[in-house]
Amino acid sequence: MGLVYALAAYLSWGLLVPLHFRLLGAYSPNHILAERIVWSSLFAGTLALVLAARHRLNLPLPLRPRHALLLLSAAMIGVNWLLYLSAVSSGHLLDASLGYYINPLVSVALGRVVLGERLRPMQAAAVGVATAGVAIAVVWAGELPVLSLSLAVTFALYGLVRKIVGVDALVGFLAETLVLLPAAVVWLALSPEPFLPAETAGLALLMLTGLTTALPLIWFAAAAVRLRLTTLGLLQYVAPTCLLGLSVLAFGERVAPPRAAMLALIWAALALYTIDALRDRRNAAPARLRSDPDGMRV
Repeated sequence: MGLVYALAAYLSWGLLVPLHFRLLGAYSPNHILAERIVWSSLFAGTLALVLAARHRLNLPLPLRPRHALLLLSAAMIGVNWLLYLSAVSSGHLLDASLGYYINPLVSVALGRVVLGERLRPMQAAAVGVATAGVAIAVVWAGELPVLSLSLAVTFALYGLVRKIVGVDALVGFLAETLVLLPAAVVWLALSPEPFLPAETAGLALLMLTGLTTALPLIWFAAAAVRLRLTTLGLLQYVAPTCLLGLSVLAFGERVAPPRAAMLALIWAALALYTIDALRDRRNAAPARLRSDPDGMRV
């Protein structure tokens, strides 16, 4: 199920979320961020109450010191949301896609350095090829992509913290939105933009930010506790590839030669990683059959 959760999250972020936020172009990124925090809190809180009533909510009790790290994950995802909204509202989907292309490399590095995850030779080669692609794009363009790097680092740190904390996906997301809620309420109280717009379409789109924010993040957190950080990071290339397609095909942005070279190397890295994963799964099947022959018949 970890793979299913990860793909659902990344496809949502690559296609559904950017299209949704483009429809909210009449509102500032700060206002959209505050609205999505409020509606996400309401959605997650309602869902948590329903699950708790059915005794299906896994509360992290007793609380451990590591649960305090949810304060850090809340800060990381809040900053990431604001950066992403700024990129979408200003028509810089290519910068957002580059950030999420770089992010898996940061996740792989964190998995190796912080969690001690080991890479097989072909996996290491895939990471090296992808890193070379990003480096070529940066050197060729002649400037450091600050927005892209900020998106990459904040989301990679968010994924690492959520993996370390290891709480239920919904509980963790609800805790994060509740941490951010006071700041969102203060912003909305002081903002000249209305919290509840008079036009029905605008209000509906703002309310839907709770759904399109909460579900992908809950799916991502569920995947984070089931998959290696390395695998989770490299799967994330699905989202920026979708973003790239949207930016070029739907919104008319142009892919410069440096980014075209980067994309070619990144896709080659993905091919290497996929081949290695399929080969490892094929080799692991006979071992599982020998260790549990009855279980293989289920």
